[in-house]
Amino acid sequence: MTEETITQETLTAPNDPIETPPTIISFARDLANLCSLAGLLSAVLAIYFAIVGNFPAAMIGLVWAVFFDWSDGNIARRMKGRTDKQRLFGGQLDSLIDIVSFGVCPAVVLLSYGEFSPWFLPGAFLIVAGGVLRLSYFNVYGLVSKTSYQGLAIDNNGILLALLFVFHDLFSASVFTVILYILILTLAALNVAPIRTPKLSSGSWYYGIVAYTITLTLFYSWQLQR
Repeated sequence: MTEETITQETLTAPNDPIETPPTIISFARDLANLCSLAGLLSAVLAIYFAIVGNFPAAMIGLVWAVFFDWSDGNIARRMKGRTDKQRLFGGQLDSLIDIVSFGVCPAVVLLSYGEFSPWFLPGAFLIVAGGVLRLSYFNVYGLVSKTSYQGLAIDNNGILLALLFVFHDLFSASVFTVILYILILTLAALNVAPIRTPKLSSGSWYYGIVAYTITLTLFYSWQLQR
C-alpha cells in the first residue's frame, strides 16, 4: 500500500461517529423559541394591519412583538439543560425576528401611512438597513459592557413607534406624516450611532414593558371600538 493510498484512506475513513444534527422543527419545541415565534406572529399581524390601513391594530401587534422579544431572553435564562446549539439557534432566531419586527414592520408602517408614495422609500430602506447593520454588529461584538449596547437597541424602534401613534389624533394627517418620517429617520440613525445605550430587557424594566404593553393594548383597543 502506497503512502498516497494510506493518506487518502486516513483522510476519508471516519475516526469519530458523525453527529446527526437535530431536525429544524425540533427547535420549535423550545419554550424560548416558541416565545420568539409568538413575537414574529405579532409582527406579521402588525404588518398586515398596517398595509390595510388599520394603524391602531398594527400598533397592538407591534407592542406585543416588543413584549415577546423581551420575554424570550428571560425565559431562556431560566431554562435548565439548554445545550450550546440550542442557545446559538435561539440567538439567531431572535435576531432574524427582530429584523422583521423592528425593521421591516416600521418600514411598512411608514410606507402605508404615506400611501406607498415613492417619497417614503428612502425612509423605509434606512430603517431596515439601520436595523440590519445594528444587529449584524451585535451578533459579532455583543454587548460593549455587561449592561450596555453600541447603538440604540432595535426593539426601541417598536416601543417609540407604538408610543407616537398615541398622539395621532392631535395632528393633521400631513403634519403627522412629517413627524412619523422624522422619527423613522432618527431611529435609523440612532440604531447605528456610536453611542452606548442601556440594556433594559431584564429586572424591573421588564415589569415596565408588561405595563406598557397592557396600557397601549387597552388604549388602541378603545380606539378600535370608537
